[in-house]
Amino acid sequence: MDAEFWLSRWREGRIGFHEGRPNDLLVSHARALGPPGRVLVPLCGKTEDMAYLASLGHEVVGIELAEAAAEEFFREHGLEVAPKPRGALVDRSAGGITILQGDFFDARPEDVGTITAFYDRAAIVALPPELRPRYAAHLRVLAGEGAPGLVICFEYPQERMEGPPFSVGEDELRRYYPAVERLEDRHTEGPQSRASGIDMRERLYLVGGNRSA
Repeated sequence: MDAEFWLSRWREGRIGFHEGRPNDLLVSHARALGPPGRVLVPLCGKTEDMAYLASLGHEVVGIELAEAAAEEFFREHGLEVAPKPRGALVDRSAGGITILQGDFFDARPEDVGTITAFYDRAAIVALPPELRPRYAAHLRVLAGEGAPGLVICFEYPQERMEGPPFSVGEDELRRYYPAVERLEDRHTEGPQSRASGIDMRERLYLVGGNRSA
């Protein structure tokens, strides 16, 4: 699985991972990200979660590979942007939201600014096992070791269904983050899991930092 896999999904409109509304788990637990600050959203696509976080007063910085996703987000929100280079990435900013378009691993701390928290939905679970340690390590570099994060994972018998989304369990997260707390656990399903006849769990974790009251 490489960059072309995801770029082709956007070109062909095969974006079943795009919810089209703020994620319920984020809405229920956004306070865990702390007071309004600067939230990093890796592999963001055109998620409505960015607009929701901005509505809470956060500055939002997404990182997304596909140019189509970045352009569609701002167009669908009626925001005009002027793309400009930022390091190896392309910066589009409007309405308190910045999307840096390019390879996640090319992003530098100076590109994203001072991050207070991060939010990972459909990011780590989109990556094959061999890439996830590198992803988590780079995310910690960008966000800073002390920044709390909300991470949404799927768990299911990996041998019974081919990802993405891949199954990522709590034990694996604990290899990447110094503190992991499960906040919510619920049943979910999609076309692949229904066809495979498997039980899929969607689990929300708070990782790193300290949970807000």
